[in-house]
Amino acid sequence: MTELSPAQHLRNQLAAHVEVLYPHLGNAGLIDDMIAAMALDQRCFMPETHKNHWDENDALVITYGDSILRDGEWPLHTLHDFLRRELLGVVSGVHILPFYPYSSDDGFSVINYVEVNPSLGDWPDVSAIARDFDLMADLVINHCSSRSLWFENFKQRRDPGQDYFVEVDPSVDLSAVVRPRTSPLLSEVQTLDGKRHVWCTFSHDQVDLNFENPKVLLEFIKIIRHYLDMGVKIFRLDAVAFLWKVPGTSSLNLEQTHEAVRLLRSLIEHAVPDAIIITETNIPLRENLAYFGNANEAHMVYNFSLPPLLINTLVTGSSRALKTWMMGMPAAQDGTTYFNFIASHDGIGLRPAEGLLDDEEIKALVGIMQKSGGRVSWRALANGESRPYEINISLFDAMRRRIDDSEDRNSDGEDGYQEQRFICAHALMLAVQGVPAFYIHSLLATENDENRILHTSHNRAINRHQWSADDLEEQLATASHHARIFAVLKDLIKLRAKQPAFHPNAAQYPLHLGDQVFGLRRESHAEGGAGQSLLAIYNISAYAQTLSMSSLNLDADKHWRELLSDIDIHAEAGDILLPPYAYCWLASRP
Repeated sequence: MTELSPAQHLRNQLAAHVEVLYPHLGNAGLIDDMIAAMALDQRCFMPETHKNHWDENDALVITYGDSILRDGEWPLHTLHDFLRRELLGVVSGVHILPFYPYSSDDGFSVINYVEVNPSLGDWPDVSAIARDFDLMADLVINHCSSRSLWFENFKQRRDPGQDYFVEVDPSVDLSAVVRPRTSPLLSEVQTLDGKRHVWCTFSHDQVDLNFENPKVLLEFIKIIRHYLDMGVKIFRLDAVAFLWKVPGTSSLNLEQTHEAVRLLRSLIEHAVPDAIIITETNIPLRENLAYFGNANEAHMVYNFSLPPLLINTLVTGSSRALKTWMMGMPAAQDGTTYFNFIASHDGIGLRPAEGLLDDEEIKALVGIMQKSGGRVSWRALANGESRPYEINISLFDAMRRRIDDSEDRNSDGEDGYQEQRFICAHALMLAVQGVPAFYIHSLLATENDENRILHTSHNRAINRHQWSADDLEEQLATASHHARIFAVLKDLIKLRAKQPAFHPNAAQYPLHLGDQVFGLRRESHAEGGAGQSLLAIYNISAYAQTLSMSSLNLDADKHWRELLSDIDIHAEAGDILLPPYAYCWLASRP
C-alpha cells in the first residue's frame, strides 16, 4: 500500500472538514485556496500523531505587552528585558496578550490582526521575544472591532467585509443562545442598505464574524500564516466555543465549531509540526474537555475548573470539592494535555465550577472575595435572571481572608496567612497534570488596582495593573512581599523542571488524606518500571497537620527524598508535620 505524501494527507483531511462546514460548495477550489493561504503549496510536513510537544521543563508566563512600562522605551522592549533578566531559564514560554491595534476590552476587540499596536512596538520586537521564549499569541477568532476595516466595509457594502458578519432579523427567536453577558445580543447599525442587526456575543464593539462564509475562514488562515512567520508557536483560540451560530440553538460548542478547530489544526500542524493550539473555552468541564476531540482538535485546553476550585480550597480549608473533581478528571492522552493556571487577565470564572460547587458554596466564595475587594461580573439566564459569571480580583488579594469564624482572627477579618496561602496555591498548581502558566501579576504578587477600575469602569481592570519598571525593580531589590514571593515561585518552577514525574502527561492519582490535607501521586513514564514516583502533599488549612509516613504507602524498596528540604526520608518511619499552608514533595530516587 502506497504511503500518502504530506500534501495528499492534508488534502484528504481538508476535504473531510470542508464537507462538514461547507457541504453546499464544491471543495476543490476552496482547498486550493486554503493551501495557498497557508503557503503549504511550497512546503508541507507530515504531523506525528500523539506526539507530546512539551515536558516537565515547560512553564509559561502570561502578560500584556505593557504590563511593565519604562519612560522613553517601547513596552515590548521593557517586557523583553524583564523576561530575559528575571525569567530566562525559569519559564519556557510567554503568552503576550493581544498586542494588535484595538478599540476596547484591553486588546480583545481587534482593529487590525496583522499589525502590532504602535504604542507597544513592532513585529521585530515580538519576534525578538519569540527567539528567546516559546511565544503564545491570541487568535481573536470569534469577533473583531466595530472600528475595523472589515466592519467599515460591511456598513459601506463593499469588500472585504460586506458579508463577513452575522446578520439576524430581530424578530428571530434567539432565546436559546448562551452567552456570558447581559447586554443585548443584537446591535443595530446603519448601512448603505438601511438598518441591519448584527450578532455581538460580548459587546457591541465586538462584532461576531460569519464563518459560514469561507472567505472569513481564508482571512484567518492568512493571519495564522503571518503569525507563524513572525515566530508564534502557540495559538490561543479566543472565545472559540461561540464561533458558529445557528438561530434556535445555544450557538455554543456546535459541531461546526469543533470541525473548524479540527480544520485549523490540520493546516497548522502540516505547516509547523511542533506548533500548538490551545482553546479558550470558559465553560463547564465536560464541554471544555470535548475540545480535545480524538487528539485531533486542541493540543491543550485551559483547565478552567482549577482556579475556582483551588481558590475555594485555600479559603475554606477543605479539599473535598477539589479532590472530587480531580478524581473524575480523565488522564490526557499523549499529544494532549491541560493548561493549568490560577489567575489570568480576566477573573475567576464561575461557570466551570457549576456542578462542582453548589450554589451556597459559590455564594460564600463570592462573598469572601468581595470582602477582599473583589468585584462580580454577571451573565443573563434565559429566564431573565442574572447569575455570577466571574469574580474579578487579584489572586494575591483573593488570599487575604479565609471563610472561618474562629476567634484567632484579627478585627479586620484577616488571619496573617495571606502569603502562605498564596504560595501554597501555586505549589499545588505546579503538581497538577498539565503545563503550568503564571499570570505576571501572580508571579509578582500584585494587589488589586482600584485606580484602574475608576479610570476604566471595567471590573477586570482590577487585575491589570501596569508596573513602572523602576518601581518594580526597586520592589524586587528590597525585602518586599513582591520580592519574597517572586523568589519562592521561581525556585519552585526550577525545582519542578527537574522532576520527570511532573511531566505534563505523567500519571496522576489523588491521595485520600482527609479534607484538610490535599495530596497527589505522580508517576513518570519509563521503560522497565524505572520512572520517578512523587507525592505532593499540602496542608490547605490554617491549622498544623500531622501525617504518619506509614499512611502514605510509600514503596519501601525505593529511596525517598523530600525535595524542598533536600532530606532523605524513610518510607515507613516517623511523621510529617505540616504547619498551616505548608507543603512537601516526596520523590523516589535511584
